[in-house]
Amino acid sequence: MDNKIDILISPKLLSIDRCYDFVVNEGCGGICLFVGTVRNRNKNEDVTHLEFEAYKEMAVKEMNKIAEECHLKFKAKKVAIHHRTGVVSITEKAVIIAVSTIHRKNAFLACEYAIDRLKESVPIWKKEYLENGSYWVNARP
Repeated sequence: MDNKIDILISPKLLSIDRCYDFVVNEGCGGICLFVGTVRNRNKNEDVTHLEFEAYKEMAVKEMNKIAEECHLKFKAKKVAIHHRTGVVSITEKAVIIAVSTIHRKNAFLACEYAIDRLKESVPIWKKEYLENGSYWVNARP
């Protein structure tokens, strides 16, 4: 594993502390963390939980690529990208992105870039469970 990148795809609970501890760096004045959690409503419907599936090998490869892009575009020193698979309950963490940079602005920019790219290109799929059924997100008319 590259000592400037930490990628994890896991059915286990994600740890903000693990991500923070990985990216903290004495030369960096900015650390930005994005935590995506499961909310209880979407499109005016009650959500009971989510389920995530991943093509793990390809997802890890794409997440590493995103982290490398953060290093190149925003001069990130360290990047952690962690994502859950399996059933994720309301308020639980589904994704954590942590980035450290010398200055705060690039930390914010890199973190936003990473979550946007993850949603665009990483083969992780989300199934939303409602009171009256379920559907795969982006597969619903």
